[in-house]
Amino acid sequence: MIVQEVLDGKTRAFEKILKKYQREVVKIVVSKIPYQDTPEVTHDVFIRAFQSLAGYARKEPFIRWLRTIAYRTCYDYWRARYRNREIAESNLSEKTRGWLKTRTSDSAFSFSSEDASRLETREILMWALGRLKPADRMILLLVHFEGYSVRETAAFLGLSQANVKVRAYRARKKMKKELESLVF
Repeated sequence: MIVQEVLDGKTRAFEKILKKYQREVVKIVVSKIPYQDTPEVTHDVFIRAFQSLAGYARKEPFIRWLRTIAYRTCYDYWRARYRNREIAESNLSEKTRGWLKTRTSDSAFSFSSEDASRLETREILMWALGRLKPADRMILLLVHFEGYSVRETAAFLGLSQANVKVRAYRARKKMKKELESLVF
């Protein structure tokens, strides 16, 4: 096994791991981190994986272990930036602000499946997610956008299942409030 080769001192064998799993890690990172920071965070994932390879228990598939490192690295990225979380509505593009004004209505703000593919929708969602605490942001992304179970999300982030449920509920309410503040 490649992991054992690396642990035996053949560090060049880690290149095989990198080539085999790079696409999967990039897919995780690009969906959680701003595009311009994706290469740096992806690099950090593989650095962490290399440094903690001895801790891989081999009870679970390697890809699951690597995904956990990727999710936690993304979580740490947001934790590091949380102190500087002031994201003004003016950071939204002119086009997106105009689009928002046309979406106002008497009912609660919602996104249709037609809108889901639009750049403006993604920008607004990323803006609203940026207003959340890092753990809440990651929980919403994992549970509601990627469809992971509460149990899997808890394992990825090192939290209890009860904590994930409570944070998901509170984060949904906070995000709804943030989105409604843009519209009303």
